[in-house]
Amino acid sequence: MLERFRTAQKDYPSQFWLLFWGMLISTTGASMIWPFLMIYVSEKLQLPLTNVASLLTVNAVMGLIFSFVAGPIVDRLGRKWVMVLSLALNAIAYIFLSRANTLLIFAVLYSITGSVNPLYRVGADAMMADLIPPAKRPDAYSLLRMSSNVGVALGPAIGGFIAAVSYTRAFYIAFIGMFTYSMLLAFLAKETLPQKIRRSVSDPRIGPESGIDNKREAFGGYAHIAKDRQFLFFVAVFSFTGISAMIMWALLSVYTKENFGLPENLYGWIPTTNAIMVVFLQLSVTEFTKKRPALLVSGVGALFYALGVGSVALGQGFWWFWTSMVVMTVGELIIMPTATTHVANLAPVDMRGRYMSIFGLTWGIAAAVGPILGGILNDNFGPYTIWYGGLAAGLISAMGFFLLYRRMPQSSQTV
Repeated sequence: MLERFRTAQKDYPSQFWLLFWGMLISTTGASMIWPFLMIYVSEKLQLPLTNVASLLTVNAVMGLIFSFVAGPIVDRLGRKWVMVLSLALNAIAYIFLSRANTLLIFAVLYSITGSVNPLYRVGADAMMADLIPPAKRPDAYSLLRMSSNVGVALGPAIGGFIAAVSYTRAFYIAFIGMFTYSMLLAFLAKETLPQKIRRSVSDPRIGPESGIDNKREAFGGYAHIAKDRQFLFFVAVFSFTGISAMIMWALLSVYTKENFGLPENLYGWIPTTNAIMVVFLQLSVTEFTKKRPALLVSGVGALFYALGVGSVALGQGFWWFWTSMVVMTVGELIIMPTATTHVANLAPVDMRGRYMSIFGLTWGIAAAVGPILGGILNDNFGPYTIWYGGLAAGLISAMGFFLLYRRMPQSSQTV
């Protein structure tokens, strides 16, 4: 792994490494608090899990709406300042979250973060596609995931101890991490949107590669994507993977504490294990998966998600829940860089933001459906049924990927 990392330092431009290290800083800070947010809100408001989980649905709905806005903005106005704005507003929201004390205030703040999150995600994915040629993208996306997961490995392990003493301190550390990254981008990053596309915004005579009329669709252009049925089916299928994942990430902490008395400082090692696996295994797994059809690889990854999330229903202690996370993480290692690279390779250069925007809807849909579905199952049928819902979502996703694999031409399935 270290040898590959040293080789990659020579292969990728300096701005890629700015994203790499900035992601590490911001994720370390943010992950000191986000795995425990449902515990924090649940204890603060003393409401049923369905009500608390509805905040994630509010967040996700706003994310879905603004994902449509983010794509055209990123494709026409650029990547850099959209990313800076998103990070800075997210940082400020953490300060206000530390002082929120009613469901309405939490809902407003979750709406704000849901609105700005797609701006960074779409901008960063498009910037990566601008910076890195297709042949190197699987490894580049894997490296960026590795950076993020180093932060996730450090954050929950440290944050669990901090949150057990003071959630306010954890929120302030999250603010520092996000705001620092936003300033690094503001002062050190360069815009990567190709100059000819920026010129085409003001001069509609300069046509983009996809043939879209810039004058009519400078902030739209989704009609072209609406005709790409195979891509849209891929997005729909991937959404079920996201639902399975969001059930695990959003509800496992509160499930283990309320039903098994697992404290924050012990639970923190579960998401940390996920991150450590990504850090040490992602490049090796990607080296194997990038040589195989993307849709077949994605189907196998979705099966691991289903098994990992579904197995939580049978567990009763830390080590069982830890093992469930390990199984789910294997699926994550398989599917995540594969799916992102597949979308980046499908997108025309002038529509990368919009393709990534539509692909990003999968996590918005998952965040809207997963937690509230889990909350409904918990409140009406019993806590363990949460995980049956996650199992079903993962299996639906796997079957969808395998069906798409059988129907799509083999030439279009390379990672």
